[in-house]
Amino acid sequence: MTGLAGRRAYLDWNASAPLRPEARAAMRDAMEVAGNPSSVHAEGRAARALVERSRAQVAALVGCEPAEIVFTSGATEGAGLLRHLPAGHAVFVEETAHDCLWAHLDLTGVENAEGGHTLAMGLANSETGLLASPGRDDGGWIWGARRAHWLFLDAVQHAGRLPLNLHALGADFAILSAHKLGGPRGCGALFVRTGLDISPLSLGGGQETGRRSGTENVIGIAGFGAAAEAARRDIASGIWADVTNLRDSLENTLAAAVPETIFVGRGSPRLPNTSCFATPGWKGETQVMAMDLAGFAVSAGSACSSGKVRESRVLRAMGHDEETARSAIRVSLGPTTTQAEVAAFADAWLAAYEKRRVRAA
Repeated sequence: MTGLAGRRAYLDWNASAPLRPEARAAMRDAMEVAGNPSSVHAEGRAARALVERSRAQVAALVGCEPAEIVFTSGATEGAGLLRHLPAGHAVFVEETAHDCLWAHLDLTGVENAEGGHTLAMGLANSETGLLASPGRDDGGWIWGARRAHWLFLDAVQHAGRLPLNLHALGADFAILSAHKLGGPRGCGALFVRTGLDISPLSLGGGQETGRRSGTENVIGIAGFGAAAEAARRDIASGIWADVTNLRDSLENTLAAAVPETIFVGRGSPRLPNTSCFATPGWKGETQVMAMDLAGFAVSAGSACSSGKVRESRVLRAMGHDEETARSAIRVSLGPTTTQAEVAAFADAWLAAYEKRRVRAA
């Protein structure tokens, strides 16, 4: 390990943020509540109160009404709503969207779709951190030369890092994930704008106002709500500006030492914590393994693609060549990341680069 006296540094917040102390405490307290949220007795009402408090906390983070939040097992389950749209309703998926949306791409029969169209896109890209702004005119939402009636947003990486108001954006649907903002893994939410009717994600006892049956994950939901409230405070405090400074100092250091390195989206609106960079000819997975051995957790592409030796679909969609797409890694920071960790990572990465350069000479 380099520069941290044997301690590892976690620089993969976009894959999963460390569990917040507030979420841990809320989950511990929820474990003591015995009731089922659907039961009418006192214990059941106590469990229901935890769920509804968390619903309000999540809604406050993303600028919507609590009744518009449906708790799920995660963002991928929420994206499954795209399978439940009315018959004949075509789905347009933005090229750089996360795989949980991309899996629902369906351009078959689009020109003759009877029920309308939905544009599915990410607000912030998980690999590059680049922010997207959905376009709109009198004809609806704009995707290339097409128009869509409904807007389905992947807000997973955006929520908890930048101010977010789903109503102001005009979203019809959106997906969220607790563990990206310091809540527990295996818990998420689907936003459904008031007035829209959807087929249930799952059938059964009619929980979540009939939209997602199954006994609620009270412990996970409690952690989600506490994490959302803490994340909202962090945004208000301006702490993410400090994270941006750390990210920029890392990129400046690496760029000065290795000028051929490509920093994706540098100078464009991005998440405050994300740096995606490629040194053509140096495979991303090789870099990730070298950094892991040196004591740093980083990734190549989104976490859902880790372990798969392939070029980045996102970078290819952005117009980068195959070599660059295979050479990219992502470093993602958080409010608890320190300058010492960032400096130590830079030293370790540059040492690995120099070792590779000498071998190739």
